[in-house]
Amino acid sequence: MKKGRHTFIPSEDIFILSTCAIAGPNEGRGRFGSYYDAVLEDPDWDCKTHEKTEIKMHKFAIEKAIEKSKKAREEVDCLIGGDLLNQLVASTFAAREFEIPCLGVYSACASFGEALAIASFLIGGQNMKNVLCCTGSHYGAVERQFRYPLELGTQPAPSSQYTVTAAGAALLSTEGEGQPRLTGCTIGKIVDYRICDANNMGAAMAPAAADTIVTHLQDTGRRENYYDYIFTGDLGKYGTETLYHLCKERGLDLSSCLNDCGALIYSEKQKDMQGGSGAGCLAAVFCSYIYKEMKEGNIKRVLLVPTGALLSKGSSLQGESIPGIAHAVSVEA
Repeated sequence: MKKGRHTFIPSEDIFILSTCAIAGPNEGRGRFGSYYDAVLEDPDWDCKTHEKTEIKMHKFAIEKAIEKSKKAREEVDCLIGGDLLNQLVASTFAAREFEIPCLGVYSACASFGEALAIASFLIGGQNMKNVLCCTGSHYGAVERQFRYPLELGTQPAPSSQYTVTAAGAALLSTEGEGQPRLTGCTIGKIVDYRICDANNMGAAMAPAAADTIVTHLQDTGRRENYYDYIFTGDLGKYGTETLYHLCKERGLDLSSCLNDCGALIYSEKQKDMQGGSGAGCLAAVFCSYIYKEMKEGNIKRVLLVPTGALLSKGSSLQGESIPGIAHAVSVEA
């Protein structure tokens, strides 16, 4: 059922039957290290390239999520994958091992939200019963594509964020009574505040997050305190502060519920600049910490708002600004 212009509420229950999260060594030393299904000891995981490592991480997350659901591969109607690499090589190369109908999505670091939304449409329209979503990122692979090879030793700017090495997979199903449920999604629109600094993507994405959160609450008729937590994905410390002030200007007080996965994923002792980002950031935090806390009854309602900066190396070199996107997905236990 559509509510407002951007929001869709499923008419039937859509359960999140199982999840899997795998993280790199730095992420494993962070706040959620004990929640991940696996933590790499070696950031390259015995692979010759960063890209091959990311493919291997996607494969692990997909395989483990299916295994934990107690479903056969043949029962999975569709695999929706996303990453930050050109032509989605991490998610698509991983998918070739599974012989499952496949869709690739790209909303930069908001790709997990897009995948969950599409999965809810496929299941809610009674076209499919089981849909698996998986997105991820790898620090070395993303740095090489969007910035500079690690071997160059380029120093990050104080406003920079550290691309998370992680992947998260979630299997959505019509079955799973008692499991957390996907109860709605809000499709974000492109918001561009004409920020051109590729080292300050939190500021570029915060306006899109504010727009999507406000739109979601207006469409559903809810107040911000309906949710125990609102988790944005990749804003980092500065971007989260910017989002808080943007929402306050529009009459929302998020002081008691706003959290950012990128700002939280590393511990205070780690030198992570403004925090983490990447297509694996919210995916890994949701598929580990948030999902497990919901299953244990410690969290009842969350709004996931992964955020994406829609830039490329070419667009930055041509002086283009950085458009932002954010999708919202509500999950209730």
